[in-house]
Amino acid sequence: MVDIGAFGKFSDSSIFQNSVFYERMQKNQLDIPEPISQNSETCMPYVFVGDEAFALSTNMMRPYAKKDLDETKRTFNYRLSRARRYVECSFGIYANKWRIFHRPLNVHSDLAKDIINATCVLHNFVRDRDGYCYDDSLSCPLTENLTQEGLRRNPKTALRYRELFAQYFMTDGKLEWQRNMI
Repeated sequence: MVDIGAFGKFSDSSIFQNSVFYERMQKNQLDIPEPISQNSETCMPYVFVGDEAFALSTNMMRPYAKKDLDETKRTFNYRLSRARRYVECSFGIYANKWRIFHRPLNVHSDLAKDIINATCVLHNFVRDRDGYCYDDSLSCPLTENLTQEGLRRNPKTALRYRELFAQYFMTDGKLEWQRNMI
């Protein structure tokens, strides 16, 4: 699914809330897999990652507010930020493959949408044909800091899920070096 047409003056969270993807997530039409167990008895849901601008929900994780964080919450924020960097890297890989995106598209908005759609289709075709190139992911620095039901908006459940992820990152999902990064 590609949702094209938002202008740069709008925030990511605003664009997301006005997207077909968000609408389908609200209606539980995305076929998100059921929660799974990660080496424990607790089931963890599949989630999307967002920054502080996104609303916390059972399908969308956002960082803890930066004030008075203990080690568990700082670790969660670091791990979430790290996951978001991979998303940013994906666009970097895409833009490096299709260098037209290294500069503003100086064309009518309808043609810009066509260009983006065409390169998305071509990008997926090339990935299917050539396979995934691990070296592409190495060009994205992952040590830099970033600033920054359906969609079941049950605050208690969403907070519980975020806490489960935070605890998981300190136990079974702990990385040996993560403490040095927070």
